[in-house]
Amino acid sequence: MRSRSNSGVRLDGYARLVHQTILCHQNPVTGLLPASYDQKDAWVRDNVYSILAVWGLGLAYRKNADRDEDKAKAYELEQSVVKLMRGLLNCMIRQVDKVESFKYSQNTKDSLHAKYNTKTCATVVGDDQWGHLQLDATSVYLLFLAQMTASGLHIIHSLDEVNFIQNLVFYIEAAYKTADFGIWERGDKTNQGISELNASSVGMAKAALEALDELDLFGVKGGPQSVIHVLADEVQHCQSILNSILPRASTSKEVDASLLSVISFPAFAVEDNHLVEVTKQEIITKLQGRYGCCRFLRDGYKTPKEDPNRLYYEPAELKLFENIECEWPLFWTYFILDGVFTGNAEQVQEYREALEEVLIKGKNGVPLLPELYSVPLDKVNEEYQNPHTVDRVPMGKLPHMWGQSLYILGSLIAEGFLAPGEIDPLNRRFSTVPKPDVVVQVSILAETEEIKAILKDEGIDVETIAEVYPIRVQPARILSHIYSSLGCNSRMRLSGRPYRHMGVLGTSKLYDIRKTIFTFTPQFIDQQQFYLALDNNMIVEMLRTDLSYLCSRWRMTGHPTITFPISHTMLDEDGTSLNSSILAALRKMQDGYFGGARVQTGKLSEFLTTSCCTHLSFMDPGPESKLYSEDYNDNYSKLESCDWMNDYDSTSNDVHMYLPTKIVQASRPSFNLLDSLHPPQEDQVLSVRVEMHFPRNQSGEVDFKALVLRLKETSSFQEQADILYMLYTMKGPDWETGLYDKGSATVRELLTELYGKVGEIRHWGLIRYISGILRKKVEALDEACTDLLSHQKHLTVGLPPEPREKTISAPLPYEVLTQMIDEASEGDMSISILTQEIMVYLAMYMRTQPGLFAEMFRLRIGLIIQVMATELAHSLRCSAEEATDGLMNLSPSAMKNLLHHILSGKEFGVERSVRFSDSNVSPAIAIHEIGAVGATKSERAGIMQLKSEIKQSSGGHALGIDLMSLSFLSPGTSLTTGSGFFLSAHDQQTSKDNRQGQWQRRRRLDGALNRVPIGFYQKVWKVLQKCHGLSVEGFVLPSSTTREMTPGEIKFSVHVESVLNRVPQPEYRQLLVEAILVLTMMADIEIHSIGSIIAVEKIVHIANDLFLQEQKTLGADDIILGKDPASGICTLLYDSAPSGRFGTMTYLSKAAATYVQEFLPHSICAMQ
Repeated sequence: MRSRSNSGVRLDGYARLVHQTILCHQNPVTGLLPASYDQKDAWVRDNVYSILAVWGLGLAYRKNADRDEDKAKAYELEQSVVKLMRGLLNCMIRQVDKVESFKYSQNTKDSLHAKYNTKTCATVVGDDQWGHLQLDATSVYLLFLAQMTASGLHIIHSLDEVNFIQNLVFYIEAAYKTADFGIWERGDKTNQGISELNASSVGMAKAALEALDELDLFGVKGGPQSVIHVLADEVQHCQSILNSILPRASTSKEVDASLLSVISFPAFAVEDNHLVEVTKQEIITKLQGRYGCCRFLRDGYKTPKEDPNRLYYEPAELKLFENIECEWPLFWTYFILDGVFTGNAEQVQEYREALEEVLIKGKNGVPLLPELYSVPLDKVNEEYQNPHTVDRVPMGKLPHMWGQSLYILGSLIAEGFLAPGEIDPLNRRFSTVPKPDVVVQVSILAETEEIKAILKDEGIDVETIAEVYPIRVQPARILSHIYSSLGCNSRMRLSGRPYRHMGVLGTSKLYDIRKTIFTFTPQFIDQQQFYLALDNNMIVEMLRTDLSYLCSRWRMTGHPTITFPISHTMLDEDGTSLNSSILAALRKMQDGYFGGARVQTGKLSEFLTTSCCTHLSFMDPGPESKLYSEDYNDNYSKLESCDWMNDYDSTSNDVHMYLPTKIVQASRPSFNLLDSLHPPQEDQVLSVRVEMHFPRNQSGEVDFKALVLRLKETSSFQEQADILYMLYTMKGPDWETGLYDKGSATVRELLTELYGKVGEIRHWGLIRYISGILRKKVEALDEACTDLLSHQKHLTVGLPPEPREKTISAPLPYEVLTQMIDEASEGDMSISILTQEIMVYLAMYMRTQPGLFAEMFRLRIGLIIQVMATELAHSLRCSAEEATDGLMNLSPSAMKNLLHHILSGKEFGVERSVRFSDSNVSPAIAIHEIGAVGATKSERAGIMQLKSEIKQSSGGHALGIDLMSLSFLSPGTSLTTGSGFFLSAHDQQTSKDNRQGQWQRRRRLDGALNRVPIGFYQKVWKVLQKCHGLSVEGFVLPSSTTREMTPGEIKFSVHVESVLNRVPQPEYRQLLVEAILVLTMMADIEIHSIGSIIAVEKIVHIANDLFLQEQKTLGADDIILGKDPASGICTLLYDSAPSGRFGTMTYLSKAAATYVQEFLPHSICAMQ
């Protein structure tokens, strides 16, 4: 017998350690591990982490086998891992009905349980008796299922189990929008059962989805049917939400040590190296102590101040836990593993030495890792005064099996028994390695031969949809239907993937379905009901957005391929030439660069070898022997019945394409009254709400026959729409008008035909009006709302104040959402449809330019609409009614552009257009950007250094146009008068006139957008520590808020924002923000208290009085010093710059000093 090598002896030592601390607890029947001697239940997360040491040890024995017994040990250890993973699978598969329900409901009551009975795999507590919804636990199971399968273990044994795992993918793929109870099972840190969106869950779900994508669960012995499919767009949703939350952990936790598992081993979910470092440093600086790290700030678990008789905490009680939170050595094991994976030997050494100090020696000197270290009861006050000085005592589980396992795993790698890649066979550790540039392939197709000829005249050579055979072209919604059969299993009552819109990553791949190659057009071309696709500029805009998104988010092998069909709706009105904006986009793409993306145009057949192609094996028919479950054959027969899969006749060119076709069907009798001989005149385009004089019969009732006759005779589209609206409200949508001799002509049918007509001439005001009447579905509205909420933005709809302004703080189903918007719009359909449209645009910008929304936590759509109309009224010098009408008549692309200018802070001008536009009826309004003169990025976010003098620029501005910018700061450099083409709105005005109203408009914009200076909320937190509260218009923000919330919490920011939002007027709200800023400067001075409850509006009114006195002494008359009737503030004060002798900050500082002077040292008052 060979002698044992030194490394073999050390490995045997680790084997004894694993047996004595982990495997001795494994249940021989189920394979599960109990939490500890006292807690006999098996937690999913703890079980997965606890078995990692066994998996690692098995790999180490297989690699370092000295003799045959080592191979046997390796096999035994690996089978212990398989037994545990299958035990957890048994627990979850028993709850298959919950998985099915949760896919659709995302309800906490429908979730898989977090813990099970160790002996029987049964559930141990009721659905509502525990915070069961913990997506990170399900995700960590799936992540290691993938890693272990890739390392050679066989855990999944049947196709039923494959289908179940596929459905678990659907269960976690919505993690980016699902509030859960998180890794610590408590949700909000008050532990009152409030779920919240947790970065640890989103990150772990992202990692699991990436790890499982295209993985064969049967390993090397598998076939196409055992492969798991993941949609790349869901992964990217998780990534963008994760990037927007980090380094925070959730709304109530500004930092959490559990994020170590997301930014490093095992998830490696973050691709941005800088964000990884920032998050790591936040954890080290805010949470690290002498014995480990706290889980999060003000964590009361097992502290001496925690009341063991109740689970929840009172909000004000959280302050008691500050500085005495328990420290967990567990997190140091993560730092060791992080150092191993990043190759930082110094970090590994430092934390291994630190960990040796806190390990406890058990029987026979076995090193045990305790759960946590707590402050002794008699030393609490000492620790409060001098944090991190008191010696703590170990408490909780001994060993903490999760921590013990990671400690052993870290040691095995640190001592060279394992290489990092062996416990990461899927190479997740390379997530932060820079990715190569993406070239997007674009195949332009013509819908018909006529369009192909038109493109050829322009020098663009393309194929028609018929000519690309045998490749089949289909719309995105067909792909959504195909995926809905993925994971179906009738025996387990699993329905497959819920129907959802396809993202651009999904439609940019080619698909091999039953040996036929399919390509799918992007979702935005597939807008069947909503009117955005009628605006060709909008189509170009959405194509640009998709291209730039692909460039930044594409991670798959092969190039992304966009199939872009040119349909008849992209032609000009005469139908003989291509729309100019579409043509310009095609030319740019042919040049190889469009929207910041590198583009390669060509034929689909040329792209076959370079594209990313996915084989949808679940669509393959099963063999006759029924080896596969019946579902595959069901799918096959369903598909065969679909018209799009019928045998293709290559001789026919009549390929049915699911693209938007004309809304008015030619087969119907023509709607004669619409084809007026004379085109409508400009002056016919009035407000949507026109005064109607109804014809009445002798009894005084409305004469509907006469109304239908008027409908027949009028040539004005506006009047037709108004008459049909009256009939719709009085008679209902299905009332038969009798307009045609043959065939039906219900109100709904006539409205649909009129919609088609106004759609063809692009009369946007009427398109929106009729959309509102017909309740046309705004595609992806609920997804847009969810997207914004997932980025931690609350939404409000309707105009302030509450209760008219309604807040949306959780995802809502489409019907509930539209009903809420209708109620908030108080029956005004134009506002309702505009609210929905703007919500979609906000979500688009959130996806592509999240930086626009910095320091905003609530997006008030009603106010944004109001501000848009106000800006048009100012710029065009017109009445509110004309401005509203102008806003409603903007094309979708112009509306989106105006919204972007308001969000971004660029100076821009608005004019009535004198050139011909798409629309020959609506008064066109053009929006121009004026040079690169707006405030810089850092300035836009607010007043950066109010204490320093802000110099106001002077000089000429573009004549005849109102300038505006969103920054809090000086208006920037002067503009030259070279922008002569703006003169159309009104003729020469003096420069002085132009400057007037500029600061008031900025305050209005900032107030409406809830924009505040960077760090504002943290400063408010400091002020609250030095007074009893801040009162805004009678609503008090009490200082006790700081006892529950920490300064960096989103929850605190939203709370402060909701108090400020009690003020309906945006510019007045902004003055209150400036007044609070002055108070924050006072709070910076070493003063114990600056007052009891401070009434902020009083400070503003004192400042207003001081301003009025000073202006009067300088000779200003009452006309100049007009007051705003709503707030009583002088409008000239609203329009003053923050700085300078007459700046708002000067008066607010004096007013604040006057108001709180009894609490301040005399020297400061003297300074004032």
